[in-house]
Amino acid sequence: MNPEKLRYTEDHEWVGEHDGKYIIGITEFAQEQLGDITYVELPRPGKKVKANEETAVVESVKAASDVFAPVNGTIIEINEELETEPELVNKDPYGKGWFFKMNNVDKAEVDHLMNAAAYKAFVADQQ
Repeated sequence: MNPEKLRYTEDHEWVGEHDGKYIIGITEFAQEQLGDITYVELPRPGKKVKANEETAVVESVKAASDVFAPVNGTIIEINEELETEPELVNKDPYGKGWFFKMNNVDKAEVDHLMNAAAYKAFVADQQ
């Protein structure tokens, strides 16, 4: 996914739309803060989630961190590769390191999230 075209949360999740499905992952900044990722716990497909609900867990050599649903919707697919290759999140957070896909998402909710420029400014303020 092109990071410039994604939407972002203050918890460092990203959302991108592809073929009517919404793909969710964590940002480059988030994976850098976590360090080497050693384990990812993903939600079960079919689960309905609310925005800001704890949906996945990432464990690294430094810490464990929750991943929140950025919007309301239904989990329709998970990235099973992360079960055996959690390091994909470090190597390619906007590509092969995605976490899950959702549908039944209100596009207006996604549009309300930060665009790339706003997210960059948000991260700069945190450093």
